Amino acid sequence: MAKATDTVARTLKTRHLSMIALGGSIGTGLFVASGGAIATAGPGGAILAYCAIGLMVYFLMTSLGEMATYMPVSGSFSEYASRFVDPALGFALGWNYWFNWAITVAVDVATTAIVMHFWLPAVPGWVFSLSFLALIFLINIISVRAFGETEYWLALIKVVTVLVFLAVGLLTIVGVLGAGPAIGLHNYQIGSAPFVGGLPAGLAVFVVAGFSFQGTELIGITAGESETPETSIPKAIHSVFWRILLFYVLAIAVIAAIIPYTSPNLLGASAKDVAISPFTLVFQRIGLAGAASVMNAVILTSVLSSANSGMYASTRMLWAMGASGFAPRLFAKTNDRGVPLPALLATTVVGALTFLTSVMGNEVYSLLVAASGLTGFIAWLGIAVSHYRFRRAFLRQGHQVSELVYHAKWFPVGPLLAILMSAVVLLGQDMNAVSHFNWGRLLVSYMSIPLFLVLFIGYKWRHKTHLLRLDEIDLTPHHRDAG
Repeated sequence: MAKATDTVARTLKTRHLSMIALGGSIGTGLFVASGGAIATAGPGGAILAYCAIGLMVYFLMTSLGEMATYMPVSGSFSEYASRFVDPALGFALGWNYWFNWAITVAVDVATTAIVMHFWLPAVPGWVFSLSFLALIFLINIISVRAFGETEYWLALIKVVTVLVFLAVGLLTIVGVLGAGPAIGLHNYQIGSAPFVGGLPAGLAVFVVAGFSFQGTELIGITAGESETPETSIPKAIHSVFWRILLFYVLAIAVIAAIIPYTSPNLLGASAKDVAISPFTLVFQRIGLAGAASVMNAVILTSVLSSANSGMYASTRMLWAMGASGFAPRLFAKTNDRGVPLPALLATTVVGALTFLTSVMGNEVYSLLVAASGLTGFIAWLGIAVSHYRFRRAFLRQGHQVSELVYHAKWFPVGPLLAILMSAVVLLGQDMNAVSHFNWGRLLVSYMSIPLFLVLFIGYKWRHKTHLLRLDEIDLTPHHRDAG
């Protein structure tokens, strides 16, 4: 029997960290749903929204990098908020983030059934879903290295697909590939392009872009299991940001040039119809046989990658909360391979039960998914606030920025801009429902916010916590998971 400890294994390498964050951010949002962003706001609006959100994510990554290199711990958001802002904020962020990823695992395993039905429509969907859930559990229970290696190769498939797509798309635009003359930038000038729908459309795409970039914060979760966090985290942050921004902005620019924003296929793209994925349409344009089948396989790897990352992230967050007292101490136990087994089992059970609600009835399942919808943005807001407080306390207590292994540039502009933009995206989640006072839609769209507030206020009331003064913040760096 595996010996129980409280220590996780520090075995993730720099290449693992880069690919984990990159793989977490390149998924069905790019391969399938990016067409909807172009249809909604036009080519210019979509590109502008992704650039703006990309800038915000860069500031968030640098904020997280400064704290994670100074204090590398698993479940970092909860720990940083607890130590630099208010323990109640750490408690609420931790449970909210765990819940979000546990639900995401269920959503992803349910999606695998839709993807597999493309090839095997006669097989019951639950067979695929439970099989993939078992596979993801096995990957995560073996070791953190097994998780890192699996995620590395799944992410690599996505990266190669995007690179091939960009090459094919650019050659199609200039007329080297495909039938007929060069397309050029003609589709950027048709109708109301390049900017369509004004501010409401732009804000709607901001939300879509924000969801697409979620997963980059996984670097903070992995910090506690990195072999050399002081060097690997800064490298991962810089490389991942530029790759993500390059991939997303270039991919959207290519799609918008080849497929007009007025195309009904762009607006109708969904995980249920890979045949009208923007990537599939572009590949078909140059006569690639089996384009839909190829993209379906890539989308399957994306969904599995997301589920794999979700299982890892939620397990480590629950482990960290067990170690800090925010969750039962049982969840702080790890086996002799450094895997938080009780936390992994609990997360798997919640994911399986959530998936079962999708089989038994859509109402409960839809509510659970809605409840987790804005949690990523709440985590981003928590990261920005925590970093702002950390740096101010660091200077107030007589330290110099030069003492930090890695320091975020443009302070305090970076975290303040990230706070503002995160708040805009949170509130702009469903402006239609707000403007028309549609209470049913408001409840579904914004359910994450009251759940977070209940956790925050409940902990604050019970434990009588307060906003920590800058001079009382504990800045002692520690490696809790190092034993």
